Amino acid sequence: MPASATFPSPASPSPAATGIDVVLLTMNDRPDEEAAAVRTLLAQEDVELRVVIVGNGCHPSLSVDGATVVTLPENLGIPEGRNRGALALRDRGSEFLFFLDNDASFPRPDVLSRLVAEARRRPEAAYVQPRLTGPDDTTTPRRWVPRLRTGDPGRPGTIATMTEGVVMVRRDAFDAAGGWPDFFLYHEGIDLAYRLWEQGGTGWYAAEVRMHHPVTSPTRHALFHRLAARNRVWLAYRNLPAPLIPAYLGIWTAVTALRGLRGGGIRDSLQGLREGWATRHDQLRRPLRWRTVARLTAAGRPPVL
Repeated sequence: MPASATFPSPASPSPAATGIDVVLLTMNDRPDEEAAAVRTLLAQEDVELRVVIVGNGCHPSLSVDGATVVTLPENLGIPEGRNRGALALRDRGSEFLFFLDNDASFPRPDVLSRLVAEARRRPEAAYVQPRLTGPDDTTTPRRWVPRLRTGDPGRPGTIATMTEGVVMVRRDAFDAAGGWPDFFLYHEGIDLAYRLWEQGGTGWYAAEVRMHHPVTSPTRHALFHRLAARNRVWLAYRNLPAPLIPAYLGIWTAVTALRGLRGGGIRDSLQGLREGWATRHDQLRRPLRWRTVARLTAAGRPPVL
């Protein structure tokens, strides 16, 4: 399907359908995947979709009838691009936001309605995360499981992080948390999850609800090692009580070194750590309350891991 394909508006929902603002970011670099993402999005049933397409450093080639289009003159990074999309729909009155990677797709027409149902059953959950799999509907890399114990990706439960590109967040909680951090790329989901937990919410992993995504490696991006390390420092400085920062950075420096011995990138990672420490004061520091630290620990994710 050509990148310039035009898609019709979503089908008219029922009067009782839940409103969902869907933010899709594009750089016009994945025409086939984007076409599948939009086609399966518009096939979603029993929800009222309001779509915004954000061109991150480009004018979007995608065209969806009735969608809001945001054109950013330069690439501001994935988190800020998503923030701009969420801002463009803020006054529409939708209850939920859904952030959709432009190479993810919905395998069934009831994915969003099932996520809404999960949120209804769990009012304490500020966000609900589907299980992300490869196109085979089965393969789930460990990094896509939003908890420390990744052995069974099909087990639902409370979570304290998220897979950023396919997640549904309550609109009021997202706005109150200040949206995504300006990390450009990597670890923004942990930061947002911490802010949502700090507000008293939780996260829920709806493992029986699946979405599809190509199985790729984050190391394919040239900036991965540097930005991932830099953002770990920023994440710690922004969110952790002072006594926990050395423990967090010590653990992740050791993990990064071990991974670097196996897969390379040590030099870039060290550069990122130095950059993060030198620029940490540019970040807004709002340390978690010890009560939130205790809640995260009880949920199986102490905020030093």
